[in-house]
Amino acid sequence: MSASLPRHPPSALLRLPLQGWRLASRVLDALRAPALLAARLYVSYVFFHSGLQTLSNWQGTVWLYQNEFHVLLLPPLAAALVGSAGELLLPPFVALGLGGRFAATGLFVVNAVALLSYMYALQPAAIELHYIWGSLIASVALWGPGSWSVDAWLRRAADARSARNMPAQ
Repeated sequence: MSASLPRHPPSALLRLPLQGWRLASRVLDALRAPALLAARLYVSYVFFHSGLQTLSNWQGTVWLYQNEFHVLLLPPLAAALVGSAGELLLPPFVALGLGGRFAATGLFVVNAVALLSYMYALQPAAIELHYIWGSLIASVALWGPGSWSVDAWLRRAADARSARNMPAQ
């Protein structure tokens, strides 16, 4: 007498992995908003604090742009002003998710220019940090700031106003 495996139709065998994948997809979808918020807050913190450091020693910042950081097409003082303004003005917008894609794209440019301007002077670990920051900012620029953002709140409020003003059918 030989033992036989229980007979299940092939569709029943496929159902379990598909149900598992659907559950995993729902979990990942639920994590999208907090993950985008975490990315926005982290990158905003890094760049805003860098901007505060440039202001705390403005003469040193200008010296660095005159002697170390060479930004293509901009004179040193203009590069220092634009870079510092980007580090101070864009992070609050990114953190709030207000004009999220636009602000994230601007911060991506600030990061890229900073990396290209003084990559030769950075240690490999610092270069990797710029890549990580760039990847996080690019995610926000590509997919938007997520549902936990001022942009999403404004969109929901506009949709609600629009729905209230629609004529009944």
